[in-house]
Amino acid sequence: MNKPRILVVEDESGIADTIVYALVSDGFEPVPCGSAHEAITHFQVSPPALAILDVGLPDMNGFELFRRLQDVPGGRDVPMLFLTARSSEIDRVVGLELGADDYIGKPFSPRELVARVRTILRRSQRMASGARENQVLAPLNQVPENTEKKVNSIQHPFLLDEQRRLIRYHGQALELSRYEYGLLSTLIQRPGRVFTRDELLERVWDDPGDSFDRTVDAHIKTLRAKLRAVRDTEDPIRTLRGVGYALREA
Repeated sequence: MNKPRILVVEDESGIADTIVYALVSDGFEPVPCGSAHEAITHFQVSPPALAILDVGLPDMNGFELFRRLQDVPGGRDVPMLFLTARSSEIDRVVGLELGADDYIGKPFSPRELVARVRTILRRSQRMASGARENQVLAPLNQVPENTEKKVNSIQHPFLLDEQRRLIRYHGQALELSRYEYGLLSTLIQRPGRVFTRDELLERVWDDPGDSFDRTVDAHIKTLRAKLRAVRDTEDPIRTLRGVGYALREA
């Protein structure tokens, strides 16, 4: 059985060696990289099961590296964890807004890091194998031989392809992170239904205890920006202050 490959992007050799040793000891196959460009090269050859990205790299900000890796074919399916000496809330929020799966600050416990890696991989595997499990809402009409389904065709210009985890808006395919996809697919399957932040955390994040309300708000913000890039005169997501979010019915 192949060991899960973990891309470790860390320029401090002492920290990188500690991470590599912890991962090897726990049955993973780490691929250490000392720079962002080296990481991109490895990623392009073969996307790993998970990537650990240091924010303070010598040749590129870790947040920018995250964006570059997501643009690599298959990159959006790879969970990523930020590792940084900076522990301010704004850095954590930026990472979560980008769609990162977790965030851990230095100094850290190697055992905790490995535990988080395992948690993220389990979560990612559940999301991949259980894409249909998110159909916990009233299911759409089944369309044989066609996985792309119109959602309330009279009211909303959304097309949902659950097998490919793809959503089209006004005919244009949206480039969504896994959490943006989960939020939007949840909302569009029940137009008008108000979902609280806690409900969205439960349905989309699987491990809601590891996230917080602002995580939902941050992803809704980036999701709205992508929808407005397609049609800037429309805002299909309605905010109910202090409650949650809903897709407009008309």
